[in-house]
Amino acid sequence: MRIQKKRVKMFLLIGLLLLATKTFSQNPNFHIYLCFGQSNMEGQGVLEAQDKTVDSRFRVLQAVECAGRNMGEWRSAIPPLCQCNTGLSPADYFGRTMVANLPDSISVGIINVAIGGTDIRLFDKDLYQDYDSIYKEEWFLSKLRLYNGNPRKRLIEMAKIAQKDGVIKGILLHQGESNAGQPEWIEYVKKIYNELLNDLSLEANSVPLLAGEVLSSPGSCCGTLMNPIINSLPMTIPTSYVISSNELTGIDAAHFDALSYRKLGMRYAAKMLSLMGIDAKVLEPEIQGLETSK
Repeated sequence: MRIQKKRVKMFLLIGLLLLATKTFSQNPNFHIYLCFGQSNMEGQGVLEAQDKTVDSRFRVLQAVECAGRNMGEWRSAIPPLCQCNTGLSPADYFGRTMVANLPDSISVGIINVAIGGTDIRLFDKDLYQDYDSIYKEEWFLSKLRLYNGNPRKRLIEMAKIAQKDGVIKGILLHQGESNAGQPEWIEYVKKIYNELLNDLSLEANSVPLLAGEVLSSPGSCCGTLMNPIINSLPMTIPTSYVISSNELTGIDAAHFDALSYRKLGMRYAAKMLSLMGIDAKVLEPEIQGLETSK
């Protein structure tokens, strides 16, 4: 009788363990994208009414602590997706466009770790301490403190949390204004990309790098110097793809306006969808709103 009871308890314990494993297992239909860079990836676009509602299948993993938003927790991807008081970014309409063109069974999660004004090497795990005080002004240092002085480490920490829930499918980069005209930027990015893959046990062939051009409209600060360098990235990283900023407009010499953030995010998504073999016609808005068709 005692042996029988022990067996029942053992089977119950095994059942509970299996249930727990199933409950917390990785969901292959939860697609996660890492976003990093400087101020344009932070998001400087003015938020409008159309930006404040999102599909429930689009989520963001909060990467900094804000009032009402807990770091390390998933929430609905209502902007801002980066810091507490940033604006619209390419990540916003990347995620919206992805869920609009993927099967209803698939959800999309974003992790956005970016810091305005930074050199790309702030995301290099060996060099970040040489670039954590590029600017001595409070506007920069206050952003840095949100990440405990190490945005790259925070990105990895959040990515590992996210991997318990879903599968990392790609990496989005928008950076370059602070490295404009530096051809060695290519090697910096290659090192950072490879280290991210290695630290998160990812394969390059399964996790492409999508890099956006900087603002290139007349009067922009950096397009002429930086975009030719960005466009050479696939020659060094075969699994990288460049997202055009052609015909996008800005609010100043370095930052896109809200409409252009929407368009740029859609362009990131259009490329990612094509890499997934999904034939989706992504229609960029002429005036406002999100227009996509499956």
